[in-house]
Amino acid sequence: MPNKKSAKKELRKNIKRNLENKVVSKTMKKAVKTSLKVIATGEKLTKEAISSTIKAIDKAAKKGVIKKNTAARKKSRLQKKINTLK
Repeated sequence: MPNKKSAKKELRKNIKRNLENKVVSKTMKKAVKTSLKVIATGEKLTKEAISSTIKAIDKAAKKGVIKKNTAARKKSRLQKKINTLK
C-alpha cells in the first residue's frame, strides 16, 4: 500500500485507467473473434462488420492498449483471411 498522498492518488488513477483499457481491449478482442468465426464458417463478412472490427483495432492502438505495429499486423492478417474467401 502506498504511504504518501500522491502515491495513493496515482494508485487510484492506475486502477481507473486499467478498467478503461480493459473495456477497449475486450471490445477489440470480441470483434476480432466474431469476424474470425464468420470467416471460419465460410460466410462472407459484411462491409459493416469488417469496418467495425478494423475500427475497434484502430481505437485500441490509438488509446495505447496495443502497439501500432500490433494493430497493423492484426488488420493485415484479418484482411488476408477475408481475401481468401473472395
